[in-house]
Amino acid sequence: MSILIFFVVLFVLILVHEWGHFIVAKKTGMRVDEFGIGFPPKMFGIKKGETEYTFNWLPIGGFVRIWGENGEEDTSELTAEEKAQAFGARPKWAQALVLIAGVTMNVLFAWLLFSITFMAGVPTAVEESVASDDAQLIVAGVLPDSPAEAVPAGAFVESLKTAEETLSPLLPSAFSEFIQANPTEEISLTYNLGDGETETISFVPQTGLVPDDPEKAIAGISLALVETQSLPFFTAVADGFTTTVFGLKQISLGLWSLVAGSVTGEADLSQVAGPVGIVGMVGDAASYGWTSLLMFTAMISLNLAIINMLPVPALDGGRLVFVAIEAITGKTIPPTWAGRVNLVGFALLMILMVVVTYNDVLRLI
Repeated sequence: MSILIFFVVLFVLILVHEWGHFIVAKKTGMRVDEFGIGFPPKMFGIKKGETEYTFNWLPIGGFVRIWGENGEEDTSELTAEEKAQAFGARPKWAQALVLIAGVTMNVLFAWLLFSITFMAGVPTAVEESVASDDAQLIVAGVLPDSPAEAVPAGAFVESLKTAEETLSPLLPSAFSEFIQANPTEEISLTYNLGDGETETISFVPQTGLVPDDPEKAIAGISLALVETQSLPFFTAVADGFTTTVFGLKQISLGLWSLVAGSVTGEADLSQVAGPVGIVGMVGDAASYGWTSLLMFTAMISLNLAIINMLPVPALDGGRLVFVAIEAITGKTIPPTWAGRVNLVGFALLMILMVVVTYNDVLRLI
């Protein structure tokens, strides 16, 4: 199921990206020969105007084929009007807009998903004094080598009890008081991960884990009350925008750290998720509900936007560099050389993907 959800998410994100290229190419006077849904081999196509809309067998995204984007087409028998519709014949600002459009659509799509999620409602931490009856107690953090370290962060606490007493109500302050009242008792904690299945662990509170209060017995987990809160339309849109900007900033900083670490030899690629790792994360997000899946999809969309803008051949950012060079020099880069550089860039990306996927598989073993 996780693999199916992953392909659906990937399909939608790539389709959104390619639609950005398509619509801007049309609006700037370029001829778009094909808008493909999925990748070849082709099932069937529908010709409308100058564009053929094709449906292909591999449902992993889509593509746009703009006439003249490779610069190798034979234009000797075309009219001046037809030649002017080629990608390379349009003004440099138009070429740049087409290349940026895909990334822009990914960012706007992430903003839309964030806004929808905030309107639908997302789990939000609340104070005990204002919490409703629907609030749930979750594990916000876990202290390593503590009695309750087996409880994963994000788990929902269902019950806490000793052989003779059960905690009620489930509140962070009451939880702490319960532990203090039973410092030497075996305590059972039942939790779930949002999938309806429960797990139970037993532990005895331990002292010596709090430097400022070594006599204090603790379980070793921090707790929070959360409840689903829905935002009004304009507030959700505004918060969606700020979340999008924050996400772009954090992803850019993380990517910069990775690139800088690669140059100095300090990069930790084991912390980078490839397709295999993302399949697992998509499944985890979906298990928490459709709003969590939308939030995760929005973050993946922002990641695609940032990665596509890298000045690496074969990516939109690399092609944008070619357009900038041509604009500055006033000369067209020979298609043969452009193709070779793009091929090298693509090969490097594939090598990186293989390394990351290898790390993904090692984490599963």
